[in-house]
Order: sequence, then C-alpha cells, then structure tokens
Amino acid sequence: MDPQSRADEVMDGVWADLARLAAIDSVAFPGHPEAPVRRACDLVAELFQEAGVPHVELLDLPDTAPVVYGEILPPSPHAPTVLLYAHYDVQPPGDPAAWLSPPFEPTPVEGGLRARGVADDKSNVAAHLGMVRAYEGRPPVGVKIVVEGQEEYGSAFDVYPPTDPERFACDAMVIADLGNLRPGTPTLTTGLRGASEVEVEVRTLAEPRHSGEFGGAAPDALLALVQALGTLHDAHGDVAVPGLRREAWSGASYTEEEFRELAGVEPGLPLLGSGSLGERLWSGPAITVIGLDAPPVDHAASAVVPWARAKLNLRFHPLQDPAEAQDALVRHLRSLRPFGVPLTVTPLDTGAGYRAATDGPAYRAAREALRDGWGEQAQEAATGGSIPLVNGLAAAAPGAEVLLFGAQDSLCNLHAPNERVLRDEVRGTVVALISFIQRFADAHGRAGEAR
Repeated sequence: MDPQSRADEVMDGVWADLARLAAIDSVAFPGHPEAPVRRACDLVAELFQEAGVPHVELLDLPDTAPVVYGEILPPSPHAPTVLLYAHYDVQPPGDPAAWLSPPFEPTPVEGGLRARGVADDKSNVAAHLGMVRAYEGRPPVGVKIVVEGQEEYGSAFDVYPPTDPERFACDAMVIADLGNLRPGTPTLTTGLRGASEVEVEVRTLAEPRHSGEFGGAAPDALLALVQALGTLHDAHGDVAVPGLRREAWSGASYTEEEFRELAGVEPGLPLLGSGSLGERLWSGPAITVIGLDAPPVDHAASAVVPWARAKLNLRFHPLQDPAEAQDALVRHLRSLRPFGVPLTVTPLDTGAGYRAATDGPAYRAAREALRDGWGEQAQEAATGGSIPLVNGLAAAAPGAEVLLFGAQDSLCNLHAPNERVLRDEVRGTVVALISFIQRFADAHGRAGEAR
C-alpha cells in the first residue's frame, strides 16, 4: 500500500469528520453541560464503526466521561498489536471576544481550520480514523483504539489502565495528544517533564497593623515570603534549589526567535536562565509562582501584612523520582528563615515524568513513517508539560514501546483563543500512521522469521 495515495483518498472524509467533531462543545469541566460531551462520544463511536472497526464499545468508568474503545483483532497469531490513543474532550473556550470566529463554529483559515479542540485533540481522533479507513478496517496488525472523554480535566487514565492490563496489552502504542515542533517538521516526543505543586505560607501578626506606627520592626509576612521566593533562582534565572536534576539536551528544540514568538515575550526582555533552550525547558527544572495570596493593590491599606501565601509549580527532569524532586523543593523552603521568620510548607500533588526507550523496532518504524509523512527526517524533542496518562498506559503494557506524535504543532494555539490545525499536518499524520502500521508489521514479521 502506498501511504501517500491512500491518505489522499481518505483526506476529504477525514477533514469532514474533523469539522463535525469540532462543532461539538465537548467541554468535560464541571459546570459545563454533559449532553455535548456525550454527543461527541457517540459520534466518535459511530465514525469508527463506519470506518470498519468491528468491535466498538463505551467504557463507563467512575467519575469520568465515557471512553470509546475499539478493537481490530490481529490478522494472524504472530502479528503485533498497536494501541492508538486520543481524546474527544476539549478545553473551555475562554472569552468568546478573544476569538476571531465563534469557538465551536469550525471556520476555514489559511491552510486549515479554526475551532476550539480542532487541534487538541480532535485532529488526532480524525487521523486515527483516516488510518483505519485507508486499510478498510483490515490493517496488517491488531489495533486497539482508545478515545478518552475527560483528558483535559482529571484523566482516569492516570491510574485506570494498570487495573485492566488485558484490555491495554499491545506491542506498541501511539499516544496522539501532541505534535510537531513547528509545521512541516516531523517530531517524536521522547520525554515529558514531571510536575509537582507546593504551597508556602507565612503568618507573622494576629492582624494588620498600621505601617506608620509598626512598620520597620513588626515582621511583614509578604516581605518574608518574597524574600523566600527570591532564593529559588540565581542571578541568571536558573533554578538554585539543590537536588533537582539537570542535564544537557541533545535533541531538537526551538530557535530563540521561535520561542519568543510562542511565549509572547515582550520586546527587549531577556529569557530566563542559561544553557540551551532544550535544557531549560525539558531536561532541567523550572519553578513558577502560579498563585499569590496577598492584599490587592487596588484596595491596599497602609498596614503591615500579617499573612501571605504562594503556590509553586515545579517541573522536573523526566527521569527524576517525583517524591525526590518535590522533597528537594520542600526541604529548601523549610530550611529558610527570612528575617528569622519560619515558613509553613505544604507539599501538594505530584506526578512522574516520562522518558521513552527509543531503540526498538517500533521507533525504527516510526522514524521512517514520519519521514514518509512529511518528507524530512524525524526530530526528537520533549515537552515541559506532563501527560500523566502516558505513565498509566505504559504501566498497563510494560513491554510496549510508547510513541508520541500527532497532528498538532507549536503554533496551533492549543488551550488559547483561535486554536487552529493545518490540513497538511493532519495529512502528514495520516500518512505516518498508515506507514507506521505497515512498517511495524513488516519488522515484526522479519523478527519472527529470524526466530
């Protein structure tokens, strides 16, 4: 089968499916209606059935939206099985006024389509459909399809898959919840940083006291907190907490100009830290102050502040133990006594990172498949955003190779206004999936013959 020509034959249908899915406001967050989520679920199940998947069912797990599960049995006892993951729920659209068109009215843009969730992650649901259609429901491998309905808010797949290992047993899995460094650059994501949160609190006075009468001697809680937060980074902006792992990054990365544009850095301002961008973003730690409780400026009184609190988000090396990383930050904060004031430090949630083993037959097949899809050698990158479900699925199938690629790209505005996806990126993903399935089947067959 020629992946290019087969992808072209199914792409109009893929694009139409994507527009239908993107028109459904399947936000699975609390406070949003459940009916659109269920409508998206039913449409996904219907589309896979129409594409030729013989067994499709809905998994109704506790406290989450239904999961669409499909299965195509291997064509022979010796054929491998590939699991395909994506999700049909989306982020809330945010302020509708920030959108150039209504967020759930799929709107053509140059080279693509704009709508909430059209990239993250309905583009990858559509790409999986395209692969199944290209093979007319009879691929040369077994296929398990998992399309989740509540990934954006408390995924059940962080913990559920290891409790049902037979359902998720496979030889390789393609987790399609991300994409390329930039449009046209095929990218395998091989590392995910871990994530942790820590709360730090300071209490110094029973209540606010007049800054004129007491300021200068009465301990200022906000000043003590700011002093403590200032110890987390050195003069360059690098994390200064001992015990957090940092290594050089040898894979692909953004250029500084690309990163400045992606991050929306104000003109003339420096980037934080030293070393390569890959090292700062992916193979080293980051600590961000994501919340601060203190008197607001607009209503500030002339008083010494008696209480202040901050919430910190820690991102750490993909291979560092989550407890070890969180303990390093907690230990550092508890060791501080800014102006002699103790801090109350509370560890919160933490999640492991992930580093893929990239030397197996699935990765060799995927590198060639991505080159088929985009006409360029595949790059290896990482992401600073943790995707805990990867560890859940990997734990359910510990012998499987885990591949992360898909139709999104770094300019797609995922989780932001005016999210869009490019048709060429979706087509490239369909080509890559078609090619990967065939190449992996061939490699598995050669290995069987050699045995």
